[in-house]
Amino acid sequence: MKEHFSFDERLGIFLPDLTIDWDEYSKETQQGILFNWEQIRGSIPDRIADLENEINHKQAQLSDESDFKRSCQLNTEIADLASIINDLWLWFRANQSLSAKSHH
Repeated sequence: MKEHFSFDERLGIFLPDLTIDWDEYSKETQQGILFNWEQIRGSIPDRIADLENEINHKQAQLSDESDFKRSCQLNTEIADLASIINDLWLWFRANQSLSAKSHH
């Protein structure tokens, strides 16, 4: 099933990488893809928690930072991490409907 997923470096998870229309996959392949996706999807909240910890660490650094240039860098890093979290939540929620289909 790994051929149906590709690792996204930015998000730090595997994402579906489907090369043909969903209905063209066999039922067995569809079930395998959905099973793998559910495992990946289940790890998203843990990934988000790790990123939130990084943000908290950077915010703590920022509160003690007096160098303006470093403060700007920390703010950029925090914003980047927040953007990743947002995208992970989108993947987590957007695919709930697909996951629900697998249970019918």
